[in-house]
Amino acid sequence: MALKYDQKQNLTLDVHTSRRRFLQVGLGATAGLVMPNAFADFLAQPERKLALHNLHTGESIKTTYWAEGQYQISELHAINRVLRDHRTGDIIDIDPTLVDLLNILHHKMNGRKPFHVISGYRSPKTNESLRKQTSGVAKKSFHMQGRAIDIRLPGRELTALRKAAINLQAGGVGFYPKSDFIHIDTGRVRHWG
Repeated sequence: MALKYDQKQNLTLDVHTSRRRFLQVGLGATAGLVMPNAFADFLAQPERKLALHNLHTGESIKTTYWAEGQYQISELHAINRVLRDHRTGDIIDIDPTLVDLLNILHHKMNGRKPFHVISGYRSPKTNESLRKQTSGVAKKSFHMQGRAIDIRLPGRELTALRKAAINLQAGGVGFYPKSDFIHIDTGRVRHWG
């Protein structure tokens, strides 16, 4: 199921539900099972929180997305909205494993401010447009699956953020110092840049 906000911020519902997306969300809900053992204690905490500031929309969120032993669906939906494709208004479910990675990374960095979001979800239309305009945009980008995000953390050096993300050994990490952000995703462990 895809949600979309039009220019007036009215919510519309696209009832196109795919089996593949359903499976992705179900697998994402088992994030604690696929995270490295080093995170087991962290993921066992009674609450998980996240703070984000979308630089394109000006929207911010500070939320407890995990409480009482489960993901808080309404809070995940709020995260999805903030991380929507700001060019088209399209919204999909962001991989809960990515949300957990952000939470862990914020704690590892002793972050005091919200992550600045450069890019969250990208619709296929947006991704193709960006591929035509610039290099470094993958044809089958994890952004189109809600499994990638481009961020910076105010008050922390970009190189330190990159190093901390790589040390998590929990997905892909790209380094873009000229554009002042790192990319993280829930794909296989790798890094570039």
